[in-house]
Amino acid sequence: MSTTPELIKTYIAAGLACSHLEVEGDGRHFSALIVSDAFAGKRPIARHQIVYAALGERMREEIHALSMKTLTPEEFAQHG
Repeated sequence: MSTTPELIKTYIAAGLACSHLEVEGDGRHFSALIVSDAFAGKRPIARHQIVYAALGERMREEIHALSMKTLTPEEFAQHG
């Protein structure tokens, strides 16, 4: 079974409370816009580590490339 954007969205949402979540991709390369209160006060690398933790082993086994834009709800409101 190939990984789909919807599957990745489900995986992230299961491990991280998100107020907004978008995932796009072609089966190998994916991009995600993730908005969560968990990112407040965190640097970009720490935010990405939070997402990687939510994805767990799937990041190594199923997902080959994932680019992320990680925002707090306040940042999303300013950029949205």
